[in-house]
Amino acid sequence: MAAFLSSDLFTAVWAEVQSASSLEVAAVLTGVACVWLAARNSIWNFPIGIINGLLYLVVFKQAKLYSDAGLQLAFISLLIYGWVKWLRGAATPDAPQLPITRTPRHVGWWLSGAGLLYAVVAGVLLSRHTDAALPYLDSSTTAISLAAQTLLSRRNLENWLLWIGVDVVYIGMYWHRHLYLTSGLYVVFTGLAVYGYWQWRRELRMQEAQPQQIAA
Repeated sequence: MAAFLSSDLFTAVWAEVQSASSLEVAAVLTGVACVWLAARNSIWNFPIGIINGLLYLVVFKQAKLYSDAGLQLAFISLLIYGWVKWLRGAATPDAPQLPITRTPRHVGWWLSGAGLLYAVVAGVLLSRHTDAALPYLDSSTTAISLAAQTLLSRRNLENWLLWIGVDVVYIGMYWHRHLYLTSGLYVVFTGLAVYGYWQWRRELRMQEAQPQQIAA
């Protein structure tokens, strides 16, 4: 019986994946490329990310995930900010000199407060004035994603921890809204975020060891 249900579920999901729009497929592909480039410290994650944001703006609007749709506009703004910030500190496009740092405490508190405020206010507005599918979950994941993108643009290590947590939630949320391809994308995103954290943490340790080596 369990095997039958599993097979039946797989068939249904595969049918949904096959029926995914070309727009969602393009969004998935650019999304994977964007996160991979960010984990590899490539400045090209920003232009690819902007394209990805424009694609998902339409995809999420069609799925009635309005907070996530609006999130893409904020993402695009933060991506432009990060692109400029990295360019100013980069000798070459693939070798940014902007150092990886840990998140200052005051920045963490500020983002936490702003994120909580956004999650509550946006959740109330979405639940009362739209036909949003998951208003409070949608607004909460949006708030965390904005905080994570802000830290990524600043090259703060902890951005990856936020991405890991919110990506796990997104897997279930998009599955619930029958965006199976996008749900699978966030499984990949979770793995890439784990890799990004490991990669950035290793580079941060190397940065911190350099002054000691010079002094020695």
